[in-house]
Amino acid sequence: MPNDGGNARLLGQVSIFSELTERELEELSQVAVPRSYERGQVVFREGDEGDTCYVVRDGSVGISRRHPDGRSITLAELRGGEMFGELALFDGEVRSATVEALEDSSALALLSGDVQRLLRDHPEIAVKMLAALANRLRAANERLSQQSFQTVPGRVASALLGQARARQAEGAADQEVLIEATQAEIANLAGTSRESASRFLAELEREGLVTLRRGKVTIHDPPTLSNYIH
Repeated sequence: MPNDGGNARLLGQVSIFSELTERELEELSQVAVPRSYERGQVVFREGDEGDTCYVVRDGSVGISRRHPDGRSITLAELRGGEMFGELALFDGEVRSATVEALEDSSALALLSGDVQRLLRDHPEIAVKMLAALANRLRAANERLSQQSFQTVPGRVASALLGQARARQAEGAADQEVLIEATQAEIANLAGTSRESASRFLAELEREGLVTLRRGKVTIHDPPTLSNYIH
């Protein structure tokens, strides 16, 4: 992946870097290392040591933690221009979550030393990073709250609707939105078992709201999913 200025433009889209000058973004991009991941590939696992953060260029990644009962709980899904893995830059601890590519994806990797030098020169970036982490924590708490109180249909419908809105933000049409995800991946996003998610997905297909294919779900009219979210 050559750095033709695209890396600097991508870094400029990251909220915490948004006020850096073009020169500063270019300098940061020169130390950014391109990475690519196939769908289902793990970027790092909970408990791994780490000294690198990442910015998603294309595709999407899921951040999850393992529940004591063995289930994987998805905390967030990140797409282009979003950062992950930054906690390991500051506390020197092991990774607090697992990150996996939800589709073929690419990212830029930034080493701890390079980011910390940037923070020393621009302390305002640290404040922005804290705000971004707080927003992600708030979103994770909201997701966990929904998964605690919603029914399985509500969880799965919420997960599908979230996927549809993310695709629409990237240019997908209002209807007939294609989601490339297995039923197991949808179950993880919904915080439920694959069997429970599959039963509800089959119900949605019988009602003509979705079409299921191997590794794909087409949502014909996303707003109708709101009827199942309580």
